[in-house]
Amino acid sequence: MTQTADDILKNLDLTAAELSGGSRAVRSPIDGSTLAEVHDTAASEMPAILERAQSAFKAWRVVPAPRRGELIRLLGEELRAAKDDLGALVSWEAGKITSEGLGEVQEMIDICDFAVGLSRQLYGLTIASERPGHSMRETWHPSGPVGVISAFNFPVAVWSWNAALAIVCGDPVIWKPSEKTPLTALACTKIFERAVNRFDDDAPEGLLQTLIGDAELGKVLVASPSVPVISATGSTRMGRAVAPVVAERFGKCILELGGNNAMIVAPSADLEMAVRAIVFSAVGTAGQRCTSLRRLIVHNSIREDLVKRLKAAYAGLPVGDPQAEGTLVGPLVDEAAGDAMTSALKAAESEGGTVHGGARVTEGVPAGGVYMAPAIVEMPGQSASVKEETFAPILYVMGYDDFEDAVEMQNDVPQGLSSCVFTLNMREAESFLTAAGSDCGIANVNIGPSGAEIGGAFGGEKETGGGRESGSDAWKSYMRRQTNTVNYSAELPLAQGVKFDI
Repeated sequence: MTQTADDILKNLDLTAAELSGGSRAVRSPIDGSTLAEVHDTAASEMPAILERAQSAFKAWRVVPAPRRGELIRLLGEELRAAKDDLGALVSWEAGKITSEGLGEVQEMIDICDFAVGLSRQLYGLTIASERPGHSMRETWHPSGPVGVISAFNFPVAVWSWNAALAIVCGDPVIWKPSEKTPLTALACTKIFERAVNRFDDDAPEGLLQTLIGDAELGKVLVASPSVPVISATGSTRMGRAVAPVVAERFGKCILELGGNNAMIVAPSADLEMAVRAIVFSAVGTAGQRCTSLRRLIVHNSIREDLVKRLKAAYAGLPVGDPQAEGTLVGPLVDEAAGDAMTSALKAAESEGGTVHGGARVTEGVPAGGVYMAPAIVEMPGQSASVKEETFAPILYVMGYDDFEDAVEMQNDVPQGLSSCVFTLNMREAESFLTAAGSDCGIANVNIGPSGAEIGGAFGGEKETGGGRESGSDAWKSYMRRQTNTVNYSAELPLAQGVKFDI
């Protein structure tokens, strides 16, 4: 039996005082019901919050990194214990199907494991010096408080990508979640506090602080010179507002913005596998992933066959309550998202597109939610509307004859997050991954554009923002680089042969 939202909130130690009496109503996309009325963080509290973060930084930066990693190890254990409840809350608050809610918490666990290992590998370089009796090395040091602004569609995983790395790197975190999904943030804060209570050493007060509120509160965080790193996930419009403010104060931005991801399907592709990848990538999370598949570029020789297969697959997609067994497509986050989808489909039709699906679903779904049938749109070319990202399950299909033209079409959008090609032709696959191939931060062969693993750096180019989070060496964004030179000789030679004798 599915637990009620009240049961889950209670299991996650959220109190009635935290969930009632506030000015911000939190509504579930599933049925529009009010889950809680939370209290916003007052703007007047920000100076104290920023001061606590600075104080925490001074204490935490001198804790050995492996000890910092021990705290994240404990966080991973607490997340494992809370996985079912937190995953269910993700479903209630963000509208994800059950397996996706649980998968998001698993991502959190995985990044904790990654960060624990990383805590013993914050390595620099030894560099050859041109001067005799000198050594050079490169070291990395904590940067300071990190501001994390997260979006509704991944309400907890993206925070953890940043927080787990920032904390092992020696940085406190100030988290501003989406105003649409504050409950999962409050729950994660409680889970983090449980890890802190088990930590053998004293963790400083203010190591994690959570802000609840709208964009005005985020503006204060972004503008603060005492927060040297801002990691912001959201729309390109949001990124355009954040980046100049941070740049003006010479801070560092990690931006994860819009995506308009494409799949090229070549004549040699395994179509059965391609169809499965297309459907998950295009309709998973109701098309509300930044890595969702939005453009399908298919060789004209197989285009008709592939579209036929996709129509058949779409016809059988279960749309409905995301917590019900068998549901694959849940609700959009709100009415505005449904309106945006309808407008995008009308625009595509006006540009010569043929729309299959995309209507509002009202039967067999919970009342109060915004449920839309996923849409396939056959387009005569890559029109203006195709180049815009709509956060909804819309898949635009276009044809090509030459592989080079397909790659050019894929790259001919403002966004540059994720991309993929389905082909059994080695030359096509390898050329797709070269400098002359995909211009995206993520490029895949024979898998879809979504579902990235935490081991690789996540992020994209162009209007996607250029930031990198999660795996590989993304940790360097949370630290400052320092070049050190040591003279262990009794002489003082200058570099480049400069002579300056006195």
